[in-house]
Amino acid sequence: MAKILIAEDERDIRDLVAFTLRFAGHEVTAATNGEEAVELAPKINPDLILMDVRMPRMTGYEACKIMKTMPGIKEIPVVFLTARGQESEIQQGLGAGAEEYLLKPFAPDQLTERVKAILAKFGK
Repeated sequence: MAKILIAEDERDIRDLVAFTLRFAGHEVTAATNGEEAVELAPKINPDLILMDVRMPRMTGYEACKIMKTMPGIKEIPVVFLTARGQESEIQQGLGAGAEEYLLKPFAPDQLTERVKAILAKFGK
């Protein structure tokens, strides 16, 4: 299956997402903030990056913008996981280079279906 990098500062959510994706057969690496995700992405070269928007040290928006300038990383699809569904927030995320937004809370099967569809779109 796919290699997926998760950046989420809330441990319970991070653990749930990681467990769900591992159960679906994916290889998962977890980061606790955007800065850590920017450091990990070139090392693990994931097929997909899932990021929370609001995190300490570096927001998901900031991390996404940086990743979209990095050779070898900029083509990796980024999906934001957030509880904030306002249109302005979504536009800001898409403007930062994200492929899609998934609103929290979401059911585990919803997550695996969206991940499957996004990976298929990118030939992974």
